[in-house]
Amino acid sequence: MIGKLSGRIDYRGDDHVLIDVRGVGYVVYCSERTLAALPGPGEAVALYTDLMVREDLLQLYGFTSLVEKEWHRLLLTVQGVGAKAALAIQGTLGPEGVSRAIALGDWNAIKAAKGIGPKTAQRVVNELKDKAPTIMAMGAARPAAAPADSGAEVIEPVASPTMSAAPPVADNGNAQAEALSALGNLGYGPGEAASAVAQAAGDAPEADTAALIRAALKLLAPAQ
Repeated sequence: MIGKLSGRIDYRGDDHVLIDVRGVGYVVYCSERTLAALPGPGEAVALYTDLMVREDLLQLYGFTSLVEKEWHRLLLTVQGVGAKAALAIQGTLGPEGVSRAIALGDWNAIKAAKGIGPKTAQRVVNELKDKAPTIMAMGAARPAAAPADSGAEVIEPVASPTMSAAPPVADNGNAQAEALSALGNLGYGPGEAASAVAQAAGDAPEADTAALIRAALKLLAPAQ
């Protein structure tokens, strides 16, 4: 399983890039948001990848962060969501936006992605709502860093972590993770904590950990 590619961009398409890894070219499909974040041809790049294997198909999908990769993997478990639909959802919302929408039960936000109907959007929220706290609490870790020199390598990491390592998907991604942990220590359940933190982060995207905790506790107070 190819879990990460580090090389140089040889070509950019509408929905994919060709990455040259020591003379071997890999076609990697990405969301619009991910493509927009990548450098131009000839520049160094590193992407976490997921390999889809079928009888008549081998396709690589690329992600700038482990959070993005994990959401892609989970979205594919929902009936009616294929690889293109999963990319469309993340291309529209971004990984943090997906976390927030699912934690809040906001299927309309999911429906905003191209090709996603209301029934599918509701399935995404209903089937993955218990996963949102875990993904949100993955914390802020490094993105897939581009190689510092002209050398490039293929890295095959172990299975994606569930609670410890993930890249910053937004300015306050680490603050959200810390706020979730704090609420958990206070005895709140993962679901209610994730919903409160997601709402607080949506109201104040630049809030730090302390501000998110205070705002989330105010939202949770009526339930006490």
